[in-house]
Amino acid sequence: MTERNFGDKPVTMTQRMGEMDCGFTRIREAAKKDSQLQFNNLYHHLTAERLNNAYFNLKRQAATGVDDVTWKVYGENLAERIQDLHTRLHNGSYHPQPSKRIWIEKSDGTKRPIGIAALEDKIVQQALGWIIQSIYECDFLGFSYGFRPERSQHNALDAVYVALTQKKISWVLDAD
Repeated sequence: MTERNFGDKPVTMTQRMGEMDCGFTRIREAAKKDSQLQFNNLYHHLTAERLNNAYFNLKRQAATGVDDVTWKVYGENLAERIQDLHTRLHNGSYHPQPSKRIWIEKSDGTKRPIGIAALEDKIVQQALGWIIQSIYECDFLGFSYGFRPERSQHNALDAVYVALTQKKISWVLDAD
């Protein structure tokens, strides 16, 4: 039987921040105890400190959204900007901006659209992602690799290689 990810190791948010719990221990424990539990009061976890950490977790050279604000420009007066964002989030006056639409050319000559969020929206999305991740991460099986912290397609390929070369395998199923 495949083991679930019930280890006590906290999620690492970035290389710069190192190992940290991010205050989600009680959420993780509740999610582990009762898989049917519905979380309906998580907004208070969206703190100014978490928003600040989310800012530093963003890619510094990422494309700008409709506001044309870069990571560096937003970082000027960062404490005031983060406090203002936190206040707007909690008093209900924050509204995400529309995503910037750009078209990327595909190998067959057609183009596909992608949306680029404004920097402030990226900060909020990152912070909310961490909160939600603390709930759903414990439900994943140990062999799940897609879109998970500290896991990549390279880790998945390494696991497949080890399984194929060190275990008795009767068949291989490829699915995407």
